[in-house]
Order: sequence, then structure tokens, then C-alpha cells
Amino acid sequence: MSSKYSEKNTINGAAVALEDYGTISAGSSSTEKVTLIADDELVTSDEELGLQLKNIQGYDPTLDKGNYFRDGKRKIDFVLVYEEILEKKKQKSSTSTESGEPQKKTQQEKHEMWRQKFMVNLKKAGLDMEEEVVQGDKKMIFYIKLSAPWEVLCFYAEDLSLRAPLQAHPNPSNNWSEGCLRTVHMPNCMAEEVPNQPLDYYTCQFRKSKLDRFLGSDNRATYFSSTQRSGIVHEILSAAPYGKRKRAEVGIHRLLEEEVYQAAFPLHDGPYQKPKHFVPPECLNPRQILFSYWARWGKWFKYQPMDHIREYFGEKIGIYFAWLGFYTAWLLPASIVGVLVFVFGIITMNSNTPAIEVCSSGGDFQMCPRCSEKAGCTYWNLSDVCIYTKISYLFDHPGTVFYAVFVSFWAVSFLEYWKRKNASLAHHWDCLNFEEEEERPRPQYTSLCPTYEKNPITGVKEPHFPQRDRLPRILSGAAAIVLMIVLVLIFIVAVIMYRVLISVPLFQNKTFRPRAAMIASMSSAVVNLILIMVLGRVYEKLAYKLTQWEMHRTQTEFEDQLTFKVFIFQFVNFYSSIFYIGFFKGRFVGYPGNYSRFFGLRNEDCSAGGCLVELAQQLAVIMIGKQIINNAQEVLVPKFKAWLHQRKLGANKNVEKARWEEDYELIENEGLFQEYLEMVLQFGFITIFVAAFPLAPLFALLNNWIEIRLDAQKFVTETRRPVAERAQDIGVWFSILDALAQLAVISNAFLIAFTSEFLPRLLYKYQYNFDLKGYTNFSLAYSPNGTMTHECRYRAFRDRDGEYTLFFWHLIAIRLAFVIIFEHVVFGICRLIDIMVPDVPESLEIKIKRERYLAKQALADTDTIMMLAKGDEDDDQEDGMRLRIPTQKV
Repeated sequence: MSSKYSEKNTINGAAVALEDYGTISAGSSSTEKVTLIADDELVTSDEELGLQLKNIQGYDPTLDKGNYFRDGKRKIDFVLVYEEILEKKKQKSSTSTESGEPQKKTQQEKHEMWRQKFMVNLKKAGLDMEEEVVQGDKKMIFYIKLSAPWEVLCFYAEDLSLRAPLQAHPNPSNNWSEGCLRTVHMPNCMAEEVPNQPLDYYTCQFRKSKLDRFLGSDNRATYFSSTQRSGIVHEILSAAPYGKRKRAEVGIHRLLEEEVYQAAFPLHDGPYQKPKHFVPPECLNPRQILFSYWARWGKWFKYQPMDHIREYFGEKIGIYFAWLGFYTAWLLPASIVGVLVFVFGIITMNSNTPAIEVCSSGGDFQMCPRCSEKAGCTYWNLSDVCIYTKISYLFDHPGTVFYAVFVSFWAVSFLEYWKRKNASLAHHWDCLNFEEEEERPRPQYTSLCPTYEKNPITGVKEPHFPQRDRLPRILSGAAAIVLMIVLVLIFIVAVIMYRVLISVPLFQNKTFRPRAAMIASMSSAVVNLILIMVLGRVYEKLAYKLTQWEMHRTQTEFEDQLTFKVFIFQFVNFYSSIFYIGFFKGRFVGYPGNYSRFFGLRNEDCSAGGCLVELAQQLAVIMIGKQIINNAQEVLVPKFKAWLHQRKLGANKNVEKARWEEDYELIENEGLFQEYLEMVLQFGFITIFVAAFPLAPLFALLNNWIEIRLDAQKFVTETRRPVAERAQDIGVWFSILDALAQLAVISNAFLIAFTSEFLPRLLYKYQYNFDLKGYTNFSLAYSPNGTMTHECRYRAFRDRDGEYTLFFWHLIAIRLAFVIIFEHVVFGICRLIDIMVPDVPESLEIKIKRERYLAKQALADTDTIMMLAKGDEDDDQEDGMRLRIPTQKV
């Protein structure tokens, strides 16, 4: 075997014969075109014929010469960019001529050597190259344009298990909202006709030996889409060495980290702005269509063109936007019910007997000081906090109990119906079993593995990292997570101490005394939010490095582990202070004369309005504050980065630039991790603590309407085009969402039972007074004799000696019973929903079986088909099937 052949047909260092790698039958050389066609599938009209043709009179990518080599024939699939400062280049040439003695290579010389080796290996892999140089005042920018020839595309398409179209069929884009509006005969303002709608195909894995059986194989220029072409070239770039493999000197990602190249990206399909002259919508390029029909703010109420997004950015980004749109749509009913519950609280607020008693009490209830009398805290009247008692009712009334149950069912139903939607999308986009059957090792994994071992499934030797070496790394990563979580808890304790210390001077001041608890709570929430955001950013970078070090085989495994690490930390980071207020604050205070202390400070008690109001405050500040900060970052940070990048390049907006120059001036795409993390944390806020803040889904809905357009504009107009990645679902994020939905049931049960006043008032109704008259006095205990300067009251069900009353123990029993009944009923109904809603729709199962049938026919050997046809001729005629065998080509 020649060196050229062995290099060109090498996958991760192992030479593989082109026809034998990944094919069904290595010995098969038959290329006869034989297709079994049912009577109802024959093309009988012009309308049906149109389903098999794509973009005949619409946008033609071959006419856009800005994405082609100078010859106008070879398409640019990828661009590599590196820069050289002119002063350094002159110094390099002068030092090399002054001394003939061998010197140690400078970093610039080392980078040049690596680039040359890398280019040589890319040429051996079969890529075509063309260089463009742009000289500025201070630097020279080199653009290396890469193109994959037909043979390379075919080889890697088979190697990567890309899907090839067998037969076109219509794909009606119906959805539940459109069906509902049609049923009631209402116009659908959300629907819009988007030009150049991609067709749906029955597909199977690509086989070069069966090429003539796939639709469109006669047009080599457009057979592979731009996303497929760039994905293939990215695979080659990721596996090509530039030095010694033992030193892991492999792949474009490592070269970018070493700043040998400044950027590597596929090109956008032209500009996103429409031409000034009139152009028919079907003649717009894909990027212009996405901007005009999706990324513009005026399209906020329109359906997302999911097939166009997937075709331009790939399945992974397509599934993210499909999930985000689906989640946002489901937030609408949750928001409406939440607003109704909140309005119910406003309407019934003036009939709240305990609040009326507090406001009309005057000086009847002298309350104990909120801190030590020695520190200067004074006695106060319960009527001072009249307004906060009324406000607390908005978040703590019987309607919130109903809403907590409603949101529990909503969360489970949302996840169940997303599974159905996800299965339909994964099949429609040809990635249904991608992770199980087709996913290859990560390029970074293959470049760093020390050994090769045979894959037990494929039988092909591939890079392998021993499990015994990975385990210590995983344990080290777990230890790092624990240390960071401990650091978060230390900061939480610091925030609690800040809240206690700041409360003392506020209570001493007569002006701030009525609002002291609220000011302390709000200011501590803001401080906590700042600490949360800073710690989150630091840990995310640490988690990424740790996950890289752990050496996970596939991209899915890598992302799942990274997601798990970051979410565990962010869960503690964002929710720990909220859990503390909801379940621990005010529980271990003690009573006058016997107060519990922590670091010499008296344990903090709930505010006069109750802990549920403080919980709502904390939740609102962290959730809404985080949304404002994230949206501000998404608007301002990309623009600032783009301005800074263009300033460094010395870009001149008045000069016409080539496509690759314009794309290089855009900022790098940072992926979807932050987008998913933001939405999943939001899902936790609106489910786990919804009993305390029924307006949370409304704020989430408003944020997501903005989020979709911000993300769309960022991907279409502000960032370089990302490499299209395949994915069949949202990955481990779904498991996290499911865990949050389960946790929400438990959390809301305990919030209603132990933090809300719902059960104490309910028990008082049935034991003492159904109208709650006298409840305020009943819920206040007297300070034990001799413990305070003056007799005062405090919130607790205790007698004059500080012992718990019988009512308290009855209440504990009812609270525990409520938690058990609530959980069992909700979990039982949720399980029933899970059983009643199948994960895969029945219509989709039929489609999957149909596609497997067609794929089996298309890839079967001719002799086998002929034998089956001869033996089953009578059965075929009875079933309306006919065997068509065209004349064999010579």
C-alpha cells in the first residue's frame, strides 16, 4: 500500500480500506439499481414529482461565488486563519541572516513549523487548499480556504454514518395550537409561509457502493449540504496531527489553544441583510431567510422555522431551539393560572381576618426586640408591620396550595409531551438512534489516548483510554466539586451573618425600624446574587478543564459529565440560600431568655410577614436579577467583543470584503451550554419554589420571548457559523429537568406544610373559630417571666414557660400527614400521566418501520432481491406490490 493511500484513508491513525470500512458487505460490488415500489408510491402527477426535486427554481447555492475557490467550482468548506505581526516578521528575517549558528527555535518559528506539518497532513487527507493574504498596517492576515473533493466526502460520509435520502414525502408541520385554532375556526396569526421549506425524506446510512440509489446523487455539487461538508472537514481537521502523537500534538482544537491559528470556522451562506433591490423570497440565501423570518424582533409571535434552523446550523442547535420554543409555549398556561392565583389573593386580601387583626391592634401586641436589648434594639408594636402582613397574604393563601399541585402536574406533563415531540424531531432529522449506533470518539479523545483496542461492537481498532486510569481522574473531579460546594456554603453563612449584623442598626433607627427586615433581606439577596454569578463563572471554567482531563470517549459522554458537574455546583450555588430561607430560617431561634446563637450572634428569625414573604423576595431578586444580567450580557457582551475584535484587526467598514474576511470579523460561537444552563435553572425556580412565588412562570415567559430572539440574532448575525453537530435529544439536561420536577413535588409539599400559614390556620379553623377570629393572638406566645425587661409577645405556639403547646404537636402530626398525602397523590397521578402518554406517537412508529423497510430494500444485494421476488411473486401481486428491475447497465 502506498503512503499516499494509507494517509488518505486513515481514521485516527489506523489505515482502513475504503470499501471495507463500515459497509454491510465488503465483498459486494453490485451497483445495479433495483427498487421495490408499491403502487401507491408511483409518481403519477406533477405535484408528486415536485416532492422529489429540491430548490429547482429557488435559491441555487452554486451561484454564490463568494463561497467558492477562485475557479468558481470548488466550494469553501472551512477557513483557517492566522496572523503575523509585520515587525516580528522583519526581526525574524534579520536574526536568521546575522548568525549562521543554530539557535533555539522561537515560538513563532515553532508555530510556523507546526502549521506546515499540519497543512501537509491535510493535503495527504485529500483536502484542496487555497490561500488569501490581507495585509494591514501592523499585521498580515492569512486565510487558508479548504475544500473537500467528492471522493473524500463520500469516504467520510460512509465513515461518519451520514444519512442519505431514499424517497421524498410531504411533512405537514401541524402542531397542537394550529389544530386547536382550526377546530374553533379562528385565524392563526402565528403561522407564516417560509420560503424554500426543506423536504422530508425516507433515509438510510450512506453507502458509496449504493450511491445511484440515493436521491440527488447525479448532482455532485449540491448532493452534500454545506453543514455535512463542513462537518466532514472538521472531522479531518480534528484528527490531523501537526507533531508527535505521543505529545498529543493533534487536531485543530489544540492548535487554536496554542494560538497557532487564530480561528477555524465554516463560512456563512452569504450576508444576512436582504439586497436593496427586490429579490423573490425563494431566491434569498438560507441566512437571509433565517434573519427575515426568524431572528427579527417583529417575528416574536411567529412559529420558529425549525427545518430551516436545522438545515443551516445542524441537529444539535435545531433541537435546542425546538425545546426552547416548546418550553416557552407550555409556560403560557402556567403563567395564566399563576396570574389568576395572584389576582385571587389581591381580591381577597381585604377579607383576610389575621391581617385585619394585626392592622387594627394598635398597641395591643408589644413584640419582643428583634435583637438583644443590650445592642440597643427596642420593643415594637405588631401593627407597625400592617402593610407587610397584607402583602404576605398575596403569597400565602389557599390558592397557592392549588397552584403548587397544578405546577407539579404541569411539569410532568410538559416533560412527557416533550419526549413525544423530541422523538418526532429526531426521526424527522435522521438522528433517532444516533448516540447508540453511530456516534464516534471525540477527536480530542482520540488524539490523547495512549493505546488502541478493538471496538467490541464494530470490531475496528480505535483509540482507547484505560478505565483504571480514568477512575482516579473522575474521583479528583468529584473532590473539586465538593470543595467548591463547601466554598459556596461558606459564602452563604457569610451572607447570613451580614443580614444579622445589618439588621441591628436598622432596628435601632426609628425611621427604618418598620422596614428593617425587608431592607436587610433585599440587600443580602443582591449581595448573594453577585457572589452567585462570580462563583458560577469561575467554577464553569474549572469544570471544563476537569472534564477534558477525565478523557470521555464520545462528545455526548463529555457534555453529559460537564453538564452534571456544573449543574450540581450551580444548583447549590443558586438554590442554597433559597432552601435556607424556605426550610431552616426561623426554625432554631429559641425563645426569650433561651435564644440559640451561632458564632455569638442570635439566630435570625423570619420577618414579621413570615418566611414565605422573604422567600418570595429572595426568589424574585435572584431569578429576575439573573435574567436581567444574562439578557444584558447577551446584548452588550457580543457587541463589545465584536468591536474589540474589529478594532484589533483595524477593520474598515467602507471597504468591500470577501466572505471569509467578514466572517472572521464576527465573534466566535460559544455553543449552547450557557443557554441550556440558564433555562434549566429557570425551570427549577418556577417549579421547586412556585408555592412561594406564583408569578415566577410569568417572568419566565416574558424572559423566554426575549431569549429566543436574542439567541436567534446572535447565531445568525453576530457569531461565526458553528460546526453542525448531530444530536438526538437535549442530552442529560432532560434527566436534570425530570429530577427537578420530582424534587418540586417534595419541596412544595414541605413549603406548604412547614413554611406557609395554611395548615396552622386550617387547624385553628376547625378547632377554635372557622372565621379565624382571635388567630393573631393565639399564634403569639408570651415571654417567660423574668427573661425580658417588659413582657412581650413573639411568634410561636408555646406556653408561658417556653414549652410547646398541645396545638403545636397536633400541627406537627397534620403537617407530616399532609406531606405524605400530597406526595403520594401527586406522584401517583404523575405516574398515571407517564403511562397514559406514550413516549413515541403511534404515527411515528409506522414511519420508522416504513423507513427501515425502504432502507433494507435500497441496501440489499440484487441477487437476493431477485430470489425473493421470484419466490413471492404471487404474494406480491395479491398485496399490490410489483418488482421493477431496470435493464442492467453495462
